[in-house]
Amino acid sequence: MKVRPKKQLGQHFLTDLSIAERIAGSLLPNGCPDCLEVGPGMGVLTRFLLERPDICLYAAEVDGESVDYLRRELPALGDRLIAGDFLRMNLAELFPDGVNVIGNFPYNISSQIFFRVLEFRDRVPQVVGMLQREVAVRLAEPPGSRDYGILSVFLQAYYDIEYLFTVPEHVFDPPPKVKSGMIRLVRNGVEKLDCDEDLFRRIVKATFNQRRKTIRNSLRTLFPHIREDHPFFSLRPEQLSVADFVELTHWTERQK
Repeated sequence: MKVRPKKQLGQHFLTDLSIAERIAGSLLPNGCPDCLEVGPGMGVLTRFLLERPDICLYAAEVDGESVDYLRRELPALGDRLIAGDFLRMNLAELFPDGVNVIGNFPYNISSQIFFRVLEFRDRVPQVVGMLQREVAVRLAEPPGSRDYGILSVFLQAYYDIEYLFTVPEHVFDPPPKVKSGMIRLVRNGVEKLDCDEDLFRRIVKATFNQRRKTIRNSLRTLFPHIREDHPFFSLRPEQLSVADFVELTHWTERQK
């Protein structure tokens, strides 16, 4: 009798093979053969990734039961199965030549996964991930949408993001209460923003943390004596693109 791992960390195991195959095919060839699957669980997606001749697959799994299951059922992974937490991995040391990231991400840590990707953005040329549909939509939304937010800006600064397709609840075990969404992030040509990146992040966070206020009112909390004659000051943060936030950062630097 095969013992399956229990659901861990908000994970819902994908059971539909056709969707798993579609996800595996969503990873675009880009000259980077190393690919890291985050949270493989029962290995439904893993099996299709192992079949791709252009991929050297690694898998990171934090749950001990799942690790034992994968070692037993997918011996082809060998020592490329990493028993560890993706959020604690140093991708620069493990994959000095870069690594694509893919997975059915646990809902409750999906945002943390993307923040970790941002830390190693120069080592991660592509991400294909399944997460809660509302979160997936938010990351891919353009400026002007009420779903556009902090992580949208941070990711879109360095990645081109595409919402791929929606996944229904019944293809998971156990079924989640919400639909899932697939997105693909492809690294753009921006190596460094044309501004103080730390200040850029502070401004984005400060404005979106008070998103009902205008830029003028939210920036007062950071810079009480800042001039208030910039045309963006009458807008709200969701109306600003990445380029607009870069311009606002430049303008703020000149006032300091």
